[in-house]
Amino acid sequence: MASVVSNVSFLKTSSARTSKRGHVMVSAKTVACAPVSKQVSAQSAFKASRTNVKPTQATAVSSAIGSDSKPTVKRAPYDIFTLTTWLLKEERQGHIDSELATVIASIAFACKQIASLVNRAGISNLTGVAGNTNVQGEDQKKLDVISNDVFKNCLAATGRTGVLASEEEDNPVMVEETSTGHYIVVFDPLDGSSNIDAGISVGSIFGVYEPADSCPISDLSDDPNAVMEHCVLNVLQPGRQLKCSGYALYSSSTVLVITVGTGVYGFTLDPLVGEFVLTHPNVKIPEKGKIYSFNEGNYDLWAPHIKEYIDSLKKPENWGGKPYSSRYIGSLVGDFHRTMLYGGIYGYPSDRKSKNGKLRLLYECAPMSFIAEQAGGSGSTGTMPVLDVHPEKVHQRVPLFIGSKKEVEYLESYFKKAEAAKK
Repeated sequence: MASVVSNVSFLKTSSARTSKRGHVMVSAKTVACAPVSKQVSAQSAFKASRTNVKPTQATAVSSAIGSDSKPTVKRAPYDIFTLTTWLLKEERQGHIDSELATVIASIAFACKQIASLVNRAGISNLTGVAGNTNVQGEDQKKLDVISNDVFKNCLAATGRTGVLASEEEDNPVMVEETSTGHYIVVFDPLDGSSNIDAGISVGSIFGVYEPADSCPISDLSDDPNAVMEHCVLNVLQPGRQLKCSGYALYSSSTVLVITVGTGVYGFTLDPLVGEFVLTHPNVKIPEKGKIYSFNEGNYDLWAPHIKEYIDSLKKPENWGGKPYSSRYIGSLVGDFHRTMLYGGIYGYPSDRKSKNGKLRLLYECAPMSFIAEQAGGSGSTGTMPVLDVHPEKVHQRVPLFIGSKKEVEYLESYFKKAEAAKK
């Protein structure tokens, strides 16, 4: 119990008192509710009163326990701060409500399941294609289908979600089991699944919205067309209205990165205890970086100003003798996670083959841009912030440039030059 109280830090210990014989008296209740370090201090004070310790030493211990000041308490070696503890703290501070905390917890559980499936994909014969294509015409991997089911089942079981929209589904899905909550959850259950067979990093991306004010989820008609219309209207919200977004990276370790609008926090899954543990508190993207992450196989398909931008990064004379480094995994989660920690820019521009880019606004671009801005970075289409784009279709695609603030601004300057040249 002591370690839990030390994590949460909301109970106060009562002052120690001295008996007529000069013994330091500490109530059992105080010792039980105090953090480990304070329990030790209380016990030491009691022992001091029973031995020939100088009174000044006992008084000092007593003052440390009963003082109004909050001394710095050294964390115990095995004192860990978990996702559950973090959710309780955010709820207590009024940043989220209990229903959103439940939704986030269910997403974390889904990510644990998917992490296990990814780790055993080769052993369990989960590699290869499932024989189907999704609404974008892409071949679905076996794990795409399974991960999608895992996300849907976990979220529907909470009773706090009203609509679920997945990259793998043709249309949003109304949740019939909803009891008290009506949150809308959008997600890409397995980003970068084309890398599964090669054992390269993959991930999951998600975002959580509240129902649109103009389209509440209540007393819907039995008409399936009316239900679908309500689903679509609730889902088509700009990223500025996100209440929460995050991603899970399945790699050498499983990392869950999340924001509820109060900064970005990263949790690493401890497989021994099955809990996400806080390992990256208050993540900040470096303002600048010397790494760019673009699929240069599409170079000849890009617009001239994109080519000019990429060429400028490769010229040593522009950067003090050392050009930018190129890194590209082919998984948005993996590439963005590196960019967030090391700085730089990730980009997937439009080209002659994909007029609006390849990445989906709702499931990938908006959630990632929300994280980037909360970490001090930026997410842009090249001409405007991604979070300001109002979606018109559920599977709408947009160009994406995301990462360090200065790097994104430098890229946008090439778009402005191209626009000015047209006038």
